[in-house]
Amino acid sequence: MSGLPLRFKEPGLVERYQMEGMDPSDRSFNRTVFVNRMPGGYAGKVTYEAFVVEGVAQSTTEAAVRSVAERLLAYGFTRLRSRLNFKGTRYLAEKETWVDYPDLLTSFPHP
Repeated sequence: MSGLPLRFKEPGLVERYQMEGMDPSDRSFNRTVFVNRMPGGYAGKVTYEAFVVEGVAQSTTEAAVRSVAERLLAYGFTRLRSRLNFKGTRYLAEKETWVDYPDLLTSFPHP
């Protein structure tokens, strides 16, 4: 019997991303974003403590993770970045590059 949590064996799960950044209380965090195949494409989901954030269906897995990041940013999370860690069951050994998501307050030009 495998020691993997049942969540890792969920039907439709296609990729797992690592996301890290700062929460609204200015504490660092590191969580897994699960990307599942949906009828409308792909959707990502992350759980932080009791807080669950789901993105909307997107055409690519990268866009699905971006959707989750945008929702987290709207809730006050900052300095977010992600990288692909698992494609299917294949572990990528942290070889993928990080993708940064600009904070909402700093992403607009200053007058």
